[in-house]
Amino acid sequence: MAPTYLPGERLTALRRWRPIRTGDVVVVRDPRDADRWLLKRCVGRVGRRLDLRGDNAAASTDSRDFGLVDAREVAYIVLSPSSS
Repeated sequence: MAPTYLPGERLTALRRWRPIRTGDVVVVRDPRDADRWLLKRCVGRVGRRLDLRGDNAAASTDSRDFGLVDAREVAYIVLSPSSS
């Protein structure tokens, strides 16, 4: 998620308590490897399915690789700096 979030940076993320909105940064298990967590931004919705993208398109593994993700798969929502 560079340049928005850098490696080693501490984030505050809360269990999903509301519907995911476009622009939210979320934590979700990698649909291809359940042992791996991903930090992604929701860039769109198609019903209950989310289009998740990394902020650095050239170096990101995201919905372009694994497809749309069901909103129920989102475990956490990252609070923006102004929300923490």
